[in-house]
Amino acid sequence: MNNTFKIKAFIHILIKFTLYSQYRIFRICIFLFLATAIFSCNNEENQNDADVKVEPYVLPEIEKINTNESSQYFNQCRLWYDSTLSNSGFNGAVLVSKNGNVVFEKYQGVSHLGSKDSITANTSFHIASVSKTFTAMMVLKLWQDKKLALDDELSKYFSDFNYPGVTIRTLLNHRSGLPNYVYFMDELGWDKKKLVSNQDVYTYLTSRKAELKNISSPNTHFTYCNTNYALLALLIEKLTNKSYGAYLKQQIFDPLSMTNSFVMDKTDSSNKYQSYDWRGQLIPNNHLDGVYGDKNIYSTVQDLFRWDRFLKSNLLFTPETLEQAYTPYSNERQGIKNYGLGWRMNIYPDGNKVVYHNGWWHGNNASFIRLIKEDAVIIILGNRYNRGVYKGKNLISIFGHTHDNSEEE
Repeated sequence: MNNTFKIKAFIHILIKFTLYSQYRIFRICIFLFLATAIFSCNNEENQNDADVKVEPYVLPEIEKINTNESSQYFNQCRLWYDSTLSNSGFNGAVLVSKNGNVVFEKYQGVSHLGSKDSITANTSFHIASVSKTFTAMMVLKLWQDKKLALDDELSKYFSDFNYPGVTIRTLLNHRSGLPNYVYFMDELGWDKKKLVSNQDVYTYLTSRKAELKNISSPNTHFTYCNTNYALLALLIEKLTNKSYGAYLKQQIFDPLSMTNSFVMDKTDSSNKYQSYDWRGQLIPNNHLDGVYGDKNIYSTVQDLFRWDRFLKSNLLFTPETLEQAYTPYSNERQGIKNYGLGWRMNIYPDGNKVVYHNGWWHGNNASFIRLIKEDAVIIILGNRYNRGVYKGKNLISIFGHTHDNSEEE
């Protein structure tokens, strides 16, 4: 019996006793007590889940691998690293693990080119579209908690959203048919001296619909679109009464001890986290840097390693929730490549999957590759543009997979 039920039962008894009491003063006292108790009870019932403290997560014990196996993985990773990244101007971090054991970890370069601030395990990188994996899983948590249905139209939660048929599911799997804000904000004349917010994206999308191009019918085909995840971040905020960054910090970053992970916002210094083109020239931030959900999470290879282990742990997400995340939706395309709910996938003829997401924003590159069956993960982050980051897929061959040569974001 929970505390709310006990309070209500006690109040019910007091109400009956008060009605039959002969003492006016006593009735007044009881009335005041009842009013206070009912108010407290209602507050307890209306308390948002987002305000409940999340206890630290204890990740499962690591399944140790023998020294010989570990050495083999290390040597193969080292060979790949030396031939692909080491001499290519790579500026970042790499981590590869098997069964929860880190078999290769490498840090190269400096946080700010021309300085002496060497990249370490605590250096945070902009993970670009790998951020979508967090947004998607937080939406799926709300679904798991029965706060929403995946086939709800977004207009159920935002009454002026004037795109019929766009559901939460079609936002997650990039089948919404919406245009990409990365292009339409400029096309509609946004003042580039001002930072675009998620709400600005929503306002332009809904109030200037007649001027927008490239709108298609929902759920007809896959089109990768950052707008989808900017809207999902707004949905998370509406349902949790917390900012997107605060909710992730409370639900994931803090309890999982992802101490170097955070969501960048406009109060953060633009000089603290910089990125560079392949020549090493600084790429300045711009007016689109304020939008989150599709990007703007900063993290480290070790923090993402914890995220991978957490996703496999069943500590928060049920098998049914993960099945939703890894279900393929872009089935009109032939081949092994597909997209689930927030995750890219390679699906092989035997049914096995490589689940991953890449990212690219300014000079930041990110690759987060997860082999579910083999319990392996490959994580590469960098802040100087380098196409070699996406060649991390080649490493899946050391775990018994073939790979494709695509370099999609």
